[in-house]
Amino acid sequence: MERNYKILLGVALIVTILLFIYDIYAGGMAFIIFIALLMSVWIMEDSRMHPDVYAILKNGAKAIELKNRGNASAFAIHAAFIPLDIEIDLPLLKEDEKYLYAFEKMINEVKVTVSFENENKERFSKTYLLSATGRSEEDLLKPAFPLFKWKKEGD
Repeated sequence: MERNYKILLGVALIVTILLFIYDIYAGGMAFIIFIALLMSVWIMEDSRMHPDVYAILKNGAKAIELKNRGNASAFAIHAAFIPLDIEIDLPLLKEDEKYLYAFEKMINEVKVTVSFENENKERFSKTYLLSATGRSEEDLLKPAFPLFKWKKEGD
């Protein structure tokens, strides 16, 4: 946790204790605010440095786009297109950066396995089933950005 957040939480805790001494109801309200502040800082710390490389069909099913929609750069990206027997390696995809891999002809259905790591060398792996006919395995309940190590898979 960063120094500024520790100072903020320390001051909030001291104020909470002082308010408990002065008035228990004011202390209770300050304690609730302190807990909410603590949870906010914890969520903010947990949501840092999470790359999220996503694969999608583009150009009328003639290309696959890999996009980093996370909030950190993705390193050592390895993508395998099954059953096309194609593998690609990318050294880096920054936040919101895209990479387009074009095919010579249209593809009907492909399974894409993407593995990548963040700045701390934590390894992530994801699998996407892409189809030109509309079938996919996209998780509609997935948060907009990865929280609480959402479906983190290690190698």
